[in-house]
Amino acid sequence: MDEVFKALADRTRRGLLDRLRERNGQTLGELCDGLGMARQSATQHLGVLIQANLISTVRRGREKLHYLNPVPLQEIQERWIDKFERPRLRLLAGLKQRAEQDMADKPSHVYVIYIESTPEVVWRALTDADITAQYWGHSNVSDWQAGSSWEHSRTDGSGTVDVIGSIVESSPPNRLVFTWADPDNPTPDNTSRVTFDIVGHDAIVRLTVTHEDLADAADRARAASGWAAVLSNLKSLLETGHPLPREPWKVS
Repeated sequence: MDEVFKALADRTRRGLLDRLRERNGQTLGELCDGLGMARQSATQHLGVLIQANLISTVRRGREKLHYLNPVPLQEIQERWIDKFERPRLRLLAGLKQRAEQDMADKPSHVYVIYIESTPEVVWRALTDADITAQYWGHSNVSDWQAGSSWEHSRTDGSGTVDVIGSIVESSPPNRLVFTWADPDNPTPDNTSRVTFDIVGHDAIVRLTVTHEDLADAADRARAASGWAAVLSNLKSLLETGHPLPREPWKVS
């Protein structure tokens, strides 16, 4: 948390975040051009933001794309803003715009969160129906083998399935890839793709979630609000044994 506040204290770094809020997925050169900044200075400031987990990066060929990561902002919301009785969802409404980007050849959203856990425990939390029900409000049901189907089923006893898909890649405990579609309209144009990359280091796990190929602005808005809440809830459950005290969230 100290690293986040330190990173946000600098006007130039806030400017870089504003640039990514306006258009996510920019290269170093694009960020420099927009702010009239030397590449060396921009690289140093971006390093601080990456260290604070406010920016995540993805390689696309020779380019490195930079994405605003809203999860630490959500954690600030939970710890510092909600304590003073502001609605829990106020930040999430803003994140709908901050996390959006409109370039179809880039991932629509890249989120990174660090969890005090092990890759095996995080993998189980993502694939065990009973555990997903605790922090997601839905059960993720599958045998999690490549080529198998999966479904995102409500836990209210209605039997309603809000999301369906198929497993593209399953490499426990480090990587899981599946498609994501509305069961009422599972056409290729309305099917997106979610990738979980799980990397352990000592007692910490770096969980990266990439949600790409989202169909339109409405889907991007739902993903922006949903993933930030789901990942914060997952982190709380694994580190404290309890999900955050709020209504369960889903990404759909």
